Parts: sequence; structure tokens; C-alpha cells
Amino acid sequence: MSGEESTGYYTLLRDDPSHEVVLVDCGPRGTDVIRAVRKVTGLSLWHSRVPARRAPVTLLEGLSAYRAQSAVAVLQSAGARAEWRQEPEPGERTAPSP
Repeated sequence: MSGEESTGYYTLLRDDPSHEVVLVDCGPRGTDVIRAVRKVTGLSLWHSRVPARRAPVTLLEGLSAYRAQSAVAVLQSAGARAEWRQEPEPGERTAPSP
């Protein structure tokens, strides 16, 4: 290595921040929502019951805006109340106020 070589450092930026899908409420059509949870998460029917019954719960994280919107559309068409949100940047999460 010669004395003239230098190391370059780069900062990587993402154009599309990651998003999360939140199941807010299961609604009156519980069986349909469990099937929709299965469809968007890939979980078995048995394991899809757990988050459907524990709403509000975050179902998916790290998605593009398009995929998050698509998952929310599937859940809403089954009768659930669901929303997609931009995930906070690391360090942005704050502790709940007392």
C-alpha cells in the first residue's frame, strides 16, 4: 500500500423509507380477517388467529409503500380496520410520557 491511497466512506440513503402494517381492529368478520392475515403474512391459519385477536398489533414491518398499501387493502376488504405507517428512523422512537 502506498502512502497516497485513501479510504472513501459513503452514506447510503434510501429513497423509500420502510413502512409497517398495523391491524387496528378485527371487525365483525373475524374468520375473514384471519384468512386475510394469513394471506398477507404467510402464517398458518392457527397462527394467524393470534394477531387477529390481539389487535391493535403490527403485522408486517420493513415494507415498501406499495406493498404496505396492498396488504392494508387485503385486510380492509376482509372487514378489518388496518393502516400503514412509515416506520420511524432508528432513534426516533420515544418512550411513552408518564
